[in-house]
Amino acid sequence: MGKKDSTFDKPLAQNKKASHDYFIEDTFEAGMVLTGTEIKSLRNGRANMGDAFATIRNGEIFLHNMHISPFEQGNRHNPTDPTRARKLLMHKVQINKLYGLSRQEGYTIVPLKVYTRNGYAKCLIGLGRGKKNYDKRDVAAKKDAQREIQRALKEKQKVSY
Repeated sequence: MGKKDSTFDKPLAQNKKASHDYFIEDTFEAGMVLTGTEIKSLRNGRANMGDAFATIRNGEIFLHNMHISPFEQGNRHNPTDPTRARKLLMHKVQINKLYGLSRQEGYTIVPLKVYTRNGYAKCLIGLGRGKKNYDKRDVAAKKDAQREIQRALKEKQKVSY
């Protein structure tokens, strides 16, 4: 009947603070260079992207402060530093475009989530513009208003039956 699309799996790690702290303008997909048994730890859900950020140096893009716990049944090829800088794989044209956009005032490169596609680890990174406190309050107020509208509509539907 309905065949499941095997190219996308569920996210292995997500940066939930990113949408709270930044307006995400554009997103890019990048491959990840992992060593040893890091992919096994990722698949077990042993990753944390809370404080992760990305930088561009010498035409290469790196992911910093993403914590991937060592694999328990790992061998001597386990990485010793769980928060090491990991290289991201992107086309040179994409890196140059991202570099140019991120050099503008107030923009930064934010990792959003890590997932697998066709067996390879991928990282979705976004170009984010920082939110001010009043922006965060505006978004929260709009969410609350939308929730109230939905609640009122649901109550109205219950009454009409």
